Formats: sequence, structure tokens, C-alpha cells
Amino acid sequence: AGTAFQGYGPSALALTGVLALGTAGLQAFLLDDPTAEPLTFLAGWIATAFLSVGLIGAEMRARSRRHHSGLADAMVLNAVEAFLPAGAAGALLLLVLARLAPDSLWLLPGLWQMLVGLGLFASLRALPRPVAWAAGWYLVAGLGVIAASAEGHALSPWTMGLPFAIGQGLLALILHLAPGGDHA
Repeated sequence: AGTAFQGYGPSALALTGVLALGTAGLQAFLLDDPTAEPLTFLAGWIATAFLSVGLIGAEMRARSRRHHSGLADAMVLNAVEAFLPAGAAGALLLLVLARLAPDSLWLLPGLWQMLVGLGLFASLRALPRPVAWAAGWYLVAGLGVIAASAEGHALSPWTMGLPFAIGQGLLALILHLAPGGDHA
């Protein structure tokens, strides 16, 4: 319980921030009105999320084996278990809002950011304490995105891309500078 999980790799996290910016740029170029095409907009972000989870998972597995040897599988399982409720809540929110309240889909970018923050807070027991700053960023950014989008109920690639790029960059920097990070 006292061992810090070192499976999250700063490089994969930074790459997911770049993916968020790339997705935002691509959607800004290709989607004239994301609010008129919410499922297309959200499908792009779901694909980006799956790609990001794959990148983080692959690096997490490799780093965990290198840093935690015999405890690797248990450490990875604990990390996934801590974040899983937030991820499941995000998926279920999408399903419920898409089915029962499609006019509320504009809330998803902010809600998803808040859930990432809550997932990070749930994971703090096994992560360096400064990760709380990134978790706090996601909560504040999510609330800010909801507030900024509330008047027009509009979806914007940048209200997804920028907060995630900043949050993932901050998380990568924190983990890079933490004891056992990639700077050593």
C-alpha cells in the first residue's frame, strides 16, 4: 500500500494531450457546426479516448513491469480499479444523455473533464501528491467549460481539446518531475 505506482508514463500522457489538440483542430476544420452534429463530434472524442487509453495502457504495462516487477499486475489492477468508476460514469452519461436528453449533450465535455479529475483524485493514494493539481485542474476546467457553454448550449472542439491538452501536459510534467519519473 505504501508503494507509489510508477506505471503512468509522462511521454504517453503528453502524447494524449497532443492527440486532444489534434482532434480539436481536425474537428474545427471538418465540422462546420459540431452542435448540429453532436454524435459525430462525440464519436471523434470517443475514438481519441480509446486511442489514448491504449497508449497509456501499453506504456503503463511496460513501465509497471520495469518498476514494480513481481507486483506489476497488482499495481496495474489497482490503478485501473481506482479510475474505472469515473470512466464507467462517463460512458453511462453519454448513453443516458444521448437517449433521453439529446439537447443536453453540450454538457458532456465539462462533465467528462470533471470525471477525469475525480478519477485522478481517487487514484491519489498510489500517485505522487502533486497529481492533485492536475485533478483540480480537470475539475475547475470542467466547471468552466459548462459555464462557458451554458448560454448557447454549443459544442466546441476547443472546449474539449484545450482543457485535456493542458491537463495531460500538466500530469505528464508532474510525473516527469516526481521521484522515479523519466528525468532520472
